[in-house]
Amino acid sequence: MKQKLMWVIWPSFLMAGVLELLVFAVIDPQDMNWFGQSFEMSRQQVYTLGFAVFWFVIALSGALTLFLSLTPSEVNKTPL
Repeated sequence: MKQKLMWVIWPSFLMAGVLELLVFAVIDPQDMNWFGQSFEMSRQQVYTLGFAVFWFVIALSGALTLFLSLTPSEVNKTPL
């Protein structure tokens, strides 16, 4: 179980870092608006929140891929 968790968490961490670099190389957090209102967060807070969201979404995608790669018998015998 730990090995499969690392198959998802580690690559998603690396890709979240790459996506963070790509997105924030183009977008300045101070220029962003949310429904016409400017963000009340500092740049560092936006970078941190962005990284966490990117990491979560990519990890969720990897976990779904790993789950869909299981056979029906593996799914039925594995306790949650």
